[in-house]
Amino acid sequence: MSVAGESGRAQQMRAKAQEMKDEAARTADPKERKRLTDQARRLQEQSEKESRGGNQNVDPM
Repeated sequence: MSVAGESGRAQQMRAKAQEMKDEAARTADPKERKRLTDQARRLQEQSEKESRGGNQNVDPM
């Protein structure tokens, strides 16, 4: 499921986020589950930013 124009890096980040979500679903430790879920969410957000237009934190000056 590829989005036209999406960078390979964004795709990799999205795939890694999905792996983390899957691992979180399998773990029995609530703290580890929360850590993995939070990390997956942050990675997903980063991949969405990157696929929308790259790194927007770069100062053009």
